[in-house]
Amino acid sequence: MALKFVLLIVASIQIVAIQSAQFIIRNNIPGPIEVGIQGNPGHAHLNNGGFHLNQGQEVTVDAADNWAGRFWAKTWCVNGRCQTGDCGNRVQCAGAGGVPPATLVEITLRGYGNQDFYDVSLVDGFNVLATISPVGGQGNCQTVSCNTNLNWGCPDDLKKIGGNGNDVIACYSSCMKYKTDQFCCRGSFNNPNVCKPHNMPQPNSGGHFKGNCPQYYSYAYDDATSTFTCLASVYRITFS
Repeated sequence: MALKFVLLIVASIQIVAIQSAQFIIRNNIPGPIEVGIQGNPGHAHLNNGGFHLNQGQEVTVDAADNWAGRFWAKTWCVNGRCQTGDCGNRVQCAGAGGVPPATLVEITLRGYGNQDFYDVSLVDGFNVLATISPVGGQGNCQTVSCNTNLNWGCPDDLKKIGGNGNDVIACYSSCMKYKTDQFCCRGSFNNPNVCKPHNMPQPNSGGHFKGNCPQYYSYAYDDATSTFTCLASVYRITFS
C-alpha cells in the first residue's frame, strides 16, 4: 500500500513537470529594468505581473504549458514609475498592460495544431531590443531577434524624448500615435494586400521597424514574416 502511494506521488510530480513551461528572462540593458508580464484573458499574470531585474541578471518564471500572454521591459524607472512601459507606477502590474510605446514579446503555448506561436511585436511601438529563443523544442524553432536600436533613426514625429529633454527613449508606432484607419489597417485599409508600409504616409513606423528588424512584427497583417512556431517547454527572453 505504501509503495502504491509513493508511486502515485511520483506520477503526480511527473505530470506537473510535463504540464509546465519556463521562461528564462535576462536583462542585457546597461542598467536596471522592470519586467512587465500580462496574461491573456483567462491566463494568469505570472509573478503577479512583473519584477525588478538588474543589469546582467536573469530570472526563471514558471507557467502552465498552455499559457498565453506578453512580456515587456519597463525602462527609466524610479520608485516603480517608469518612463516607458509603465503599468500604473508599480513594479508588479497585476493585470495591467504597459503604456505604449513598448516592445512586446508575445507567446501562445500549445495553440492551434498543438504549436507554440511567438513574436516580438512593435505594434505598440519600440523601447528596447528583445529576443525570444526556444531552448530545444520540436519544429522550426527559430530565434527572433534584431541588432538595430530602433530609437536611432526613429521618424521625428514618433520620437519619445526622455525626462532630461534630450535622449530618445522610445519610438511610437504610427498607429498608436495617430490612430488613423490607414496606419492601423482598419476600415477600407483592413486588407493584407493594402496594409503595407509603402502604402502609408511617409515616413512611418512600419517602414522604419521592418526595414531594420525584419523578424519583428511591425504592423497589422505582418504575420507571414514575423509569427513563429515551435513546440518547447523552455524559452529564453532577453532584453538588450
